[in-house]
Amino acid sequence: MNDVVLELKDLKTHFFTKAGVVKAVDGVNFTVRRGETLGVVGESGCGKSITCLSILRLVPQPAGRIVGGQVLLNGVDILTKSDREMRHIRGKDISMILQDPMLSLNPVFTIGNQVGEPIRLHQKLDRRAVWNKILEMLSRVKIPSPEVRAREYPHQMSGGMRQRIVGAMMLSCQPQLLIADEPTTALDVTIQAQFLKLFKEIQLQSNLSMIVVTHDFGIVAKVCDRVVVMYAGKVVENAPIRELFNHPSHPYTVALMESLPKMDRTEKRLYSIDGQPPDLRNIPPGCSFRPRCSQPMEICAEKEPETREIQPGHTISCWRTL
Repeated sequence: MNDVVLELKDLKTHFFTKAGVVKAVDGVNFTVRRGETLGVVGESGCGKSITCLSILRLVPQPAGRIVGGQVLLNGVDILTKSDREMRHIRGKDISMILQDPMLSLNPVFTIGNQVGEPIRLHQKLDRRAVWNKILEMLSRVKIPSPEVRAREYPHQMSGGMRQRIVGAMMLSCQPQLLIADEPTTALDVTIQAQFLKLFKEIQLQSNLSMIVVTHDFGIVAKVCDRVVVMYAGKVVENAPIRELFNHPSHPYTVALMESLPKMDRTEKRLYSIDGQPPDLRNIPPGCSFRPRCSQPMEICAEKEPETREIQPGHTISCWRTL
């Protein structure tokens, strides 16, 4: 039985501007299996969020366009679907939690109204059944007194509560895949831990597949089964979580790991990666990480590295491994 829920094949999303073509996503490949959590990490501007928006076909238009590749949901390419068909897929089969919950919640509508919207749209229940489903979802994400909270407004909730409410909205139609784009950015450490624990419990109960976009390797270690490392719109390393932490192989992944604070570190300053990510309008030939790499080779400036499997399930795009 095929347990792959989502597969990206050579996905390319470009932005056409007056200053040039920005190759925000440039040939991304990865899969997400049923019940699996895939972490997507990398510096700001490496293409993480645009990859997720491309999956849902929510790339800002008219500048942004998906120019190539496939997004296979249960083996069906959803890039070939009409806009009307995509409206049925969003929320029902694939849901997404955005970075700031206050931007996802409308301040003039009650919590119950907003949690109930995807239920009314996709499940066609009567008013009483919708209300019961709203209370059920609020209880599921551990909102106290759901009957009271459902009649209140977003400004009456704390940041942690608002994030849980957004989670209730996204989970209300029991999607197969949940995309969480830096879901804990606005939360303090204690609330962040509670939120991650709650979502892990819900995932185990429903066999939900998840993509978690983050800069925090601590979150990756807690909730993810596999990790994709992105740089300049490409996947440079893809590995199971333990394999990545024990044997990071791409120079960029190694540099990201070195920049993390460690309890046994004696240096006064943290390691930092020299230079800046490349201008995606004018990516240099060869390996895009070469200008910042600590051990570049001559071929790195001439030819883009191929993707190669160095261990079962562990792929890397680097000439040093070839």
